[in-house]
Amino acid sequence: MSTINIIETRVRGFIHDIQHPKQKKKININDLELQLRRLLDNYYEMNGYQLFYEAIEKLQEEGVLSPIQNRQYNGKSPALPLHYWVNMKARETKWDRLKMMTLSDKFDFSYYESHPEYQTKEEWERIEKLYTFLQTSVEREVVSVEERSLELFGHEKFLQDRELFPEGKGFLTRIGVPEEKLKMVKYGEPFVFWLKQGKEIKDVQRVLIVENLAFFHTSIKLLEENLLDYEPELIIYGEGKKIERSFSFFFQIFPPKNYLIYYAGDLDAEGYGILTRLIENFPNTTIQPALKIYRKMLECIDQRNNQNRGQTQNTTYRDAFFQWFTEEEQQILHQLWEENKRIPQEVLTIETWRRWL
Repeated sequence: MSTINIIETRVRGFIHDIQHPKQKKKININDLELQLRRLLDNYYEMNGYQLFYEAIEKLQEEGVLSPIQNRQYNGKSPALPLHYWVNMKARETKWDRLKMMTLSDKFDFSYYESHPEYQTKEEWERIEKLYTFLQTSVEREVVSVEERSLELFGHEKFLQDRELFPEGKGFLTRIGVPEEKLKMVKYGEPFVFWLKQGKEIKDVQRVLIVENLAFFHTSIKLLEENLLDYEPELIIYGEGKKIERSFSFFFQIFPPKNYLIYYAGDLDAEGYGILTRLIENFPNTTIQPALKIYRKMLECIDQRNNQNRGQTQNTTYRDAFFQWFTEEEQQILHQLWEENKRIPQEVLTIETWRRWL
């Protein structure tokens, strides 16, 4: 049995044992993970928490679990709500096979055949609305995901918000319909950027993304004085993790070309993750760490502070980030990690920057 199946099977087994057909039950996610750690001697070696996180997300998407939103989290990265409802066992409602055959020219019902718990009245109503739309979709205009979601399913967030609609995120996959069939597009979220004076959008070749607002303003000053590393024509304020959702907006503003994009964030687990996921999610774009800037931050190691508790559980992003640096630099980064310390980007001020001039 694969590692993923071991974790997911254990979690599903536990949830199945406590799931009740008439009432919801509340669980503490840390208690559940603790049971896993006790059962699996190699839990940490198999990157167990990441697999546990993925199993919980999958169960939430399937509607088996619902997070309790009370701003309490489990203290790990990536974070999970501390408490979940184990929802009642779904009552199996068999659909009319003749009706399924009637709609099978546009839909694949094989998933529902093997997962009868999804054969609910509400799901069938969604399928009928979608079928009606697809009959005339060739005449329809392309609109946003939110607009189409509201039209077909009664709420603009049905297809995207797992917390509000755990059953919505996987609906199109269950029925075998690709998103493009709905003639909808997910628009990139706008971000704040600064174009160097005298430059136009067509002139942009080098881009610097910075994680934090303070250094965004510092970078602007340095750019206008021609003192900023890499001499970018454009600086983007990443706003922490938001850049992962908003970066696609870049391609709606700037003309297609081979851009050289540098990223500079905090030297901590979250910053490592942001950069690594950007590289993974935009494989056709050249994105790399702004090493010159990170090296200046390493010289400010005396200003390190505590990393958020639980951030150091996941080493995957750490290792991907560290490989960009020399062996000597990696030793320093590993030391920070072992001490649960971080270097915030705010160590780079106009004053500290002038040390390197």
